[in-house]
Amino acid sequence: MITLSPETPQDLIEIETLFDLAFAPGRMALSSYRLREGVALIADLSLTARDETGGLAGAIRFWPVRIGDTRLRALLLGPVAVHPTHQGEGLGGLLISESLQRARKLGWERAILVGDEPYYRRFGFSRALAAGLTFPAPTNPDRVLAKALIAGAFDRVAGKVLPDK
Repeated sequence: MITLSPETPQDLIEIETLFDLAFAPGRMALSSYRLREGVALIADLSLTARDETGGLAGAIRFWPVRIGDTRLRALLLGPVAVHPTHQGEGLGGLLISESLQRARKLGWERAILVGDEPYYRRFGFSRALAAGLTFPAPTNPDRVLAKALIAGAFDRVAGKVLPDK
């Protein structure tokens, strides 16, 4: 049995250890981390998944970003990781689906991420919706994906993705 809960400060060390395990300590050098520096994560959407023993089985985080010079806001999804002992159980999909559902209920209209379109397509993310977005370098533009949480949320949306400080 898996329990999903919002991330708390007490979860920090376990979550960072999981992300290091999943992505290697060099993950902090990725351009998407420039969008997270000095910005508080969105606690209501950043979830932990714990198994029946209380062990951390997975985690997902979200950060606020803005697009262009406007105050048009979006969610930056990531990172999301599942502990190797729980991979293949659908936990990553559960974390993504549940957190996006919560985001919609909280009034968020759009989400973006850097990732593999074949994986994230099943959650409604696409490269086409992100075509007008520019991510900090060096980011492969083919890996920038977007999802409208409400119909039309990415219509005529274009610009550089910036931290929402």
